[in-house]
Amino acid sequence: MFILNPNKKDLSQHSFIHFFLYPRTTFYSLYFGLYLSQLTLGAFAADAGNLYNTIFDVRAGEKYFDRQCSRCHGIDAKGDDEIGAPDLTGRLRRANTTAGIFNVLRNGVPGTAMIALNPEVPDSLAWQLVAYIESLASDPANINLPGSPTRGRKLYSGSTDCAGCHMIEGLGGRNGPDLTSIGERLRPEQINSALLRPNEKVTPRWWTVSVRDQNGNFYQGLRMSEDSFSLRIMDVNEELYSFSKDRLKEWNIDKSSTMPSYQGKFTDSELEDLVAFLFSLRNKRSL
Repeated sequence: MFILNPNKKDLSQHSFIHFFLYPRTTFYSLYFGLYLSQLTLGAFAADAGNLYNTIFDVRAGEKYFDRQCSRCHGIDAKGDDEIGAPDLTGRLRRANTTAGIFNVLRNGVPGTAMIALNPEVPDSLAWQLVAYIESLASDPANINLPGSPTRGRKLYSGSTDCAGCHMIEGLGGRNGPDLTSIGERLRPEQINSALLRPNEKVTPRWWTVSVRDQNGNFYQGLRMSEDSFSLRIMDVNEELYSFSKDRLKEWNIDKSSTMPSYQGKFTDSELEDLVAFLFSLRNKRSL
């Protein structure tokens, strides 16, 4: 039995009696307090950065990525242009902070195929996924290259015909990948490999398609898009053609690259300069 002393404010006795006199009010007060505390902790975690950033966390995030995210973004996280899944190995368009990546994962991107993580995925795993995504980007400040970007730029402009197929900041051709931000997408060794061994990895967007329609007309160009019923190509003059497959007599796909190998065409130092220049190409606009 509790005896209240009117001359002394015993908060513990008061709270205990209040609970029995007003149980519903007390319950809602406790629930609301816990809810606010969760919001405060969540905001603090976002502001403080990622606390799940050890090697163990990165590997745990990679495992989840392989199981779930690779379906759209690819096992190498390079993305898929045909379904609108962006490349995650360079600069991210939708987020430029650790907390921003977390928010994209949790909330998705309205109007796109990017859906939010399952609510049952714990925040700890979501942060581990953030850690893995951040590990994919190459920090140029941590990479010292032997070549000169200045000499490489001159080599690109004067001793190669790269601009005939590739575009940089709106200048050049469209018969090869846009190189404006290639330094954000590829590491130096990957750029070197693309120059010397272009057939090593050719994405479907750059396959060559040969088409013959039912009237015997022949067309050839780069594969722009394809589905079960239609095919779209762009020829060397950058003219676009669309075809219904049921109206074609035949079509063939060549999965090799249209880019020539530069093996033996440059000295080792020239190749280092060209790689240094291409790796320096990064998107200058703010995210």
